[in-house]
Amino acid sequence: MTYQVQVRAALPALRKKDHLRILAMETSCDETAAAVVEDGRVILSNEVFSQIDMHALFGGVVPEIASRAHVEKVTPVLDAALQKAGMALEEVDALAVTYGPGLVGALLAGVSYMKGLAFVTGKPLIPVHHIEGHICANYLTSPELEPPFLCLVVSGGHSHILSVEDYGVYRLLGCTQDDAAGEAFDKAARVLDLPYPGGPRLDRLAEEGDPAALPLPHPHTAGKYDFSFSGLKTAFLNAVHHQQQVHEQMKPADLAASFRQAVVDMLCEKTMLALSDTGAKKLALAGGVSANSLLRRQMQALCDERGVPLYKPALPLCGDNGAMIGSAAYFRLMRGETASLSLNARPSLSLFR
Repeated sequence: MTYQVQVRAALPALRKKDHLRILAMETSCDETAAAVVEDGRVILSNEVFSQIDMHALFGGVVPEIASRAHVEKVTPVLDAALQKAGMALEEVDALAVTYGPGLVGALLAGVSYMKGLAFVTGKPLIPVHHIEGHICANYLTSPELEPPFLCLVVSGGHSHILSVEDYGVYRLLGCTQDDAAGEAFDKAARVLDLPYPGGPRLDRLAEEGDPAALPLPHPHTAGKYDFSFSGLKTAFLNAVHHQQQVHEQMKPADLAASFRQAVVDMLCEKTMLALSDTGAKKLALAGGVSANSLLRRQMQALCDERGVPLYKPALPLCGDNGAMIGSAAYFRLMRGETASLSLNARPSLSLFR
């Protein structure tokens, strides 16, 4: 019996199980992560090996170093996830892996490993889009959340407003036309000589500053719900350099607070516009930048004014992790979506069909 035939034969019984447990792997960038998730909403384990210290010397992620670290850590991280869940590999019902988007070498480390496990065990392998995983992190923090809802996805590589119309069904409303919000934060942090990773450090520094200290432009876009952060980033860079040249530099905390406020204002303005126009009854945040303290506070206040519930991933689930991939995989499996052993990494994979 071939692998595909075996999987197809097993799917009907799996989808009827009272409790279905998925072992998931995430290696799209610089975290090697594995988790065991039950029914898409309960975390049994969630192990993450971060490569931050490895890349800090270079001020950013070095793809070759990331790929090699994944190859070295994928087995111990996966073993730790199974041990934490109190399960053997034979006891999980299915396997899942991020296959895009991301760094191709990093993705291949996880995809190749999980394809090997699928071949050996005969268990279904579910391919997961990385951004879909971030969206599904909300199902782990808030098990009562169900589609439809609006979602703001903000990370180092993505800034999207999308409508989650059903599990696995997404409609794009707006996105960045240049830099992503997380990338803008990282570049602004570099201007302030903050060490890698810059975004979270800028957020902490901004808590001590005056957000009105440095006036910054509010870029406009042709798309009603689109973003643009490139011009804002350039204006900030020029302002800081000018202050250095005239020896009148503001306090770093004030600069950080001003830049953070400008980015968050833009994210909130476009998201509230989309919320109003669509009549959506629920809003969720997703992605690494959803951990930003000002974004969480400001968006919460705006939702409270409108009587709209705001769903936010727990802070440990904002960054890359295996649990979010396991959650997304559950809903894909319920739709009968599995991968063949020819699955490949897709570094530019789109969420929208």
